[in-house]
Amino acid sequence: MTRVLNAGRKDPISGTTRSVVVFLHGYGANGADLLGLADPLGEHLPDTLFVAPDAPESCAGAPFGFQWFPIPWIDGSSEEEAERGLQAAVADINAFLDALMVDEDVLPEQVALVGFSQGSMMSLHVAPRREDPVAGIVAFSGRLLDGEGLKDEVVSRMPILLVHGDQDDVVPPQSLPEAAEALQEAGFKEVFAHIEKGTGHGIAPDGLSVALAFLRDKLNF
Repeated sequence: MTRVLNAGRKDPISGTTRSVVVFLHGYGANGADLLGLADPLGEHLPDTLFVAPDAPESCAGAPFGFQWFPIPWIDGSSEEEAERGLQAAVADINAFLDALMVDEDVLPEQVALVGFSQGSMMSLHVAPRREDPVAGIVAFSGRLLDGEGLKDEVVSRMPILLVHGDQDDVVPPQSLPEAAEALQEAGFKEVFAHIEKGTGHGIAPDGLSVALAFLRDKLNF
């Protein structure tokens, strides 16, 4: 049984929803942590609804935040618990996206996912295994989970932008080329990358600018 994800939202500046950006936050954060990006992005995406769900589980490593799945080397959970959490969160996100598209009357190609860290991992894991491709994925400071398995499990291939700080001490910068290679081996034709120079585990202005250009292109603005 899937869990209902509580989500904040910022309605389109134009008042008309022609596309949707779904933010998936990082470990120990919440939806509001990324929803603030709707302000700088929304100025250039006037017909876009921004939604940012909270992950379904409270986070042992950050008591006031949430997690998509536990991380054993941070919270002492087992690998089995982490895998169970991941699979449960996959079902939750799929249910959330299905309901969102019905409620907002949009098609998958009108929806983009923007993740940060653990939210990027979820975006890259969930979307390629869905029946219909979304417009695109922007993955900040993440990595690809089970890159080997993706080749056998991929169902749909969408454009993907990988963004990573070269000073990231939380998720190694090497995760970007590793993800790009695995995605290309799985048949993804549009895989873009941007390295944020001098940036740690975060979103820098240049990375956000590249993400905006990607979203404007893939959401047909």
